[in-house]
Amino acid sequence: MTKEPKRTLGRREFLRTIGVGATVAAAATAPLAGEARADTESNDEKRKARYKETDHVKTFYRVNRYPS
Repeated sequence: MTKEPKRTLGRREFLRTIGVGATVAAAATAPLAGEARADTESNDEKRKARYKETDHVKTFYRVNRYPS
């Protein structure tokens, strides 16, 4: 009778297997992303002011002692 060697998965083999699995999973989900679309904002909308100093922003500045 011969003894069969105990098959264990070493740390490097384990990490290599996980890496290959992650690569395959990423490659499999890439086609699901779909096509990229151009943005729908006009040039005027892109340039408009977006920051508004609302009451909660003023309160934040006041509480944190920022000069207003």
